[in-house]
Amino acid sequence: MHPKLDSMDRRILTVLQKSGGISNAELSARVNLSPSACHRRVQRLESDGFIRDYVALLDPAKIGLSTVVFVEITLSGQADELLEAFERDVARVPEVLECHLMAGTADYILKVIAESTEDFARIHRQKLARLPGVQGMQSSFALRTVFKTTALPV
Repeated sequence: MHPKLDSMDRRILTVLQKSGGISNAELSARVNLSPSACHRRVQRLESDGFIRDYVALLDPAKIGLSTVVFVEITLSGQADELLEAFERDVARVPEVLECHLMAGTADYILKVIAESTEDFARIHRQKLARLPGVQGMQSSFALRTVFKTTALPV
């Protein structure tokens, strides 16, 4: 664990990861700390970069994005310029939720969200296949999400 985090910081971060929209009064009650001390700690956690942002997590199915696809990308080379161009351009594809540089058989793994298999076929053809240096792609469709969290173990 990070040496700057004490047990109270960890409790605050645990609650905020699951309920980021709660008021300071509710947060302070849940972690058993005075509102002013809680507010100071949250401000310090924000300024020290432990808390990067606050977001609303949407239900993908409710907005019509029920297809999750993991795409392994193999590039034609490993030159820095090619990797940088790929990373720059893939970040501009709104359907790509995550992109990870890998060690192993694939150069990158992407997590892609789509409306349907037909919609993914369009994304694959019009966007992913046109990214710089793409030599090959292997796609795996998620049948069902068993477990998903954004909360890190603190």
